[in-house]
Formats: sequence, structure tokens, C-alpha cells
Amino acid sequence: MFHKEGYKSIVISLMLVTIGYLATNKFIDIKWLQYSLYFALVLLFIIVLQFFRNPTRKTKQGDSHIVSPVDGKVVVIEEVYEAEYFKDKRIQVSIFMSPINVHVTRYALSGIVKFSKYHPGKFLVAWHPKSSEENERTTVVIENEIFGEVLYRQIAGALAKRIVNYAKKDMVVSQGQDAGFIKFGSRVDLFLPLHTKIKVALHQKVRGAEDIIASL
Repeated sequence: MFHKEGYKSIVISLMLVTIGYLATNKFIDIKWLQYSLYFALVLLFIIVLQFFRNPTRKTKQGDSHIVSPVDGKVVVIEEVYEAEYFKDKRIQVSIFMSPINVHVTRYALSGIVKFSKYHPGKFLVAWHPKSSEENERTTVVIENEIFGEVLYRQIAGALAKRIVNYAKKDMVVSQGQDAGFIKFGSRVDLFLPLHTKIKVALHQKVRGAEDIIASL
């Protein structure tokens, strides 16, 4: 199963692979070189397919816990001052996605979208400390009956050139539901209330919509 954001890229890649195959077959007579180029074309297409994969996930629904919004590795767990929306201290949990991770963003909790904003910006590497404030990004706040307001931020990395965000103000969203997509390496930051109990550790690998990040 592939994400809808990848349909165009998959079709274009298939066309390029087909053209490459036909050109190789017509103009290259050296067998070992032919086979090497065939292999490279197939490998390229497989990489594109795996990047846009959208596996089905079984989300344990619950208002008293936060699930991971993405697949990746936890790179930040710290108390910070969130300056854009809350303007107070929150616990930040950041998850870095490499190009080989699933890049679907999913809602970490159920509730009502209170805030959704796109910010143009730079393309620093996603693990850079200032990427959360200076890179191209989207900020979304969801209000939940138990947790209150929780903010998450999709952040483009050095390779990511497009962020897709489906969250619109006043939307009612469900935990684990598709919330968007980030193309190539990137990261997502969660900003949680200070009394939240964090259930993950630094450098831990997590699965979007399944692994629990925090609870009350």
C-alpha cells in the first residue's frame, strides 16, 4: 500500500525506468554493462516505492496517552520554552526520520485542531538544534479532553522539499489517522504538558500510530 502523496512520483519513476530500459537495450551492446544498468534502474524504482509505502497500523485508542506521530528515532527529550503558541515551558520530544523510514505523519491524539500554520524557512539538517525554529515547518495544535492542548511540528530536513499537512482549524481528528506526509529526511517535534509521563528513551526507535510516547 502506497501513500497518495507518492502516486505522481511513482508514475514518473516508472516512466523514467521504462525509458532507461529501452535506451539501454537499444544503445548498449556490452552485456555486463546492460545488466548493471538494468539493476540500477530496478533498484531506483524499489527505493521510490519503499519511501512512499503506507503500512496499515493498529492504534491503541485512548485519551490518556500520546502515540508516536511518525516512524523514526527519538533524538530529543527535554524541557523547553515553546515560543510560538504556548509561550511557556513544555516537554519536547523530537523524532528524526531517515530517508528509509515511513514518512507518513499521523495524529498523536484525538481531538479538535485549534491551530494550524505553515512556516517557510531553511533546510538545515533535521537534527540541527535550530531546525525546529528556522526550517520550513508546520505547527499544529490539537485540543484533547484529557491532555488539554498538545502541539506537534513537522520539520523539513536538508533533503525534504515538501511538507504536506492535512490538519485544518476546527477539524475533529482521530488518534492514528493520517495527518500528512514529509518527503525525504525530516523530523517531528511534540510539545507536551510538563506533568506528562514520558514513555520513551533517547535513541529509541518508534513506530508511528503504535508506540506510546507519553501518558498521564
